[in-house]
Amino acid sequence: MHNHDHHDHHLEMGRKFLFGIFLNLIFVFVELFYGLKVHSVSLIADAWHNLSDVAGLIISWFAFKMATKSPSKFYTYGYSKGTILASLANCVLLFLAVASMGYQAIDSLQNAKSPDGILIMGIASIGVLINAITALLFMKSNELNNRAAFLHMLADALVSMAVVIGGFFIVQGGSNWIDPLLGIAIGLVILVGTLKLLRSSLRLSLDGVPENIDIDLIVTEILKMSGIKGIDNVHLWAISTTRNAFTATLLIPVELDSKQTEELKNEVRKVLKSFKVQHVTLETHAS
Repeated sequence: MHNHDHHDHHLEMGRKFLFGIFLNLIFVFVELFYGLKVHSVSLIADAWHNLSDVAGLIISWFAFKMATKSPSKFYTYGYSKGTILASLANCVLLFLAVASMGYQAIDSLQNAKSPDGILIMGIASIGVLINAITALLFMKSNELNNRAAFLHMLADALVSMAVVIGGFFIVQGGSNWIDPLLGIAIGLVILVGTLKLLRSSLRLSLDGVPENIDIDLIVTEILKMSGIKGIDNVHLWAISTTRNAFTATLLIPVELDSKQTEELKNEVRKVLKSFKVQHVTLETHAS
């Protein structure tokens, strides 16, 4: 019964991810089309921003699917590492997007283009609605990946709202620099987020310790346990953007028998599970 419920939950979340991807991807094309048509840098920038949402949702969905795929004899950890490669590809896409935004903004300022404020407000308002709907899909989930998707989409709804406000000021007779300035501001938001994503992605691709895990604290907690005299050969790395692995050698007293040793290992595994480490390999050395 538990496995059936677990399968239903995965199926439901998979559908939510696919619906969010489909909804946002359609809006990206609509926003980009009208942004180019009326020469609105802020709409084009928001389109790229929403495209980054689509990429993020695809990565999350990909991680979700890969987590259910069985390992093979050639890929003994499965295929989840592909999520890290997808994150790096996402960074490249976003850097190109920011460069495009900068070019569009400079061109708009030099040529004093005045976009249609009413159209900007209308399209951006749709963006607010779509981002809010997508955020609501993940609001009730406590899973880390889904929670991140919720917060990301909620923040993007606020970015689209800023574009709506910019369109309002244009309608009220604002200067031509309002739209490109908004585009530059959105580009800077994307750039900051992309640099952070790039740093995390490179760290994981080089098998570094995930940023959200304190390896020193893990070692400290293990050394507090009765029966552990020391710990050596500690390695912690990411298998994917959602799963982590840990290996170490535990130094234990010689008087412990095999049953006591296994019980001790299980206690260490419980500690590691509380730190979001799912794959644990432990060796022991009696001294």
